Amino acid sequence: FGSSHKGSADLRLNSAMSHRKFERPRHGSLGFAPRKRTKHRFGKIKSFPKDDASKAPHFTAFMSYKAGMSHIVRDVDRPGSKLHKKEVAESVSIVETPPMVVVGFVGYVETPRGLRALTSVWAGHLSEEVKRRFYKTWHKSKKKAFTKYQKRWEEASKEGKAMTAEIERAKKYCQV
Repeated sequence: FGSSHKGSADLRLNSAMSHRKFERPRHGSLGFAPRKRTKHRFGKIKSFPKDDASKAPHFTAFMSYKAGMSHIVRDVDRPGSKLHKKEVAESVSIVETPPMVVVGFVGYVETPRGLRALTSVWAGHLSEEVKRRFYKTWHKSKKKAFTKYQKRWEEASKEGKAMTAEIERAKKYCQV
């Protein structure tokens, strides 16, 4: 070795350092980065079960949110195990499922590129609670959501057919 490398050679001989991955491992998965509050105000159902046309229309998904975690102490009922009839502490997730209110439906048609929304039918009268969900700042807004739709619904109900044309169109053409 030269005189410039003498100090580093001593370090290599004296220290028994392992890899950095063991010396200071990272904490947590990068799949969940960035760890901050979401900008979306509410969740989204990402997958639905396969549709069965033979059954009547019914709920296929339900919104829920992970509200936190806690722990429980329970008896293990596993014959043959060391823990049989003993108490163990386990972690549990607390899932909150707020009440869901149906305000309308969407009819879909199958196309070569997947499902496409054909028609949406909303309820004739939507409560203020529902309308608030369509605004980010309700207090500043003009609160005009669904006013034209509600007027159209009222005119149709005067004639005795409250949006039956849209409902019949959905029944006739929609596969899902």
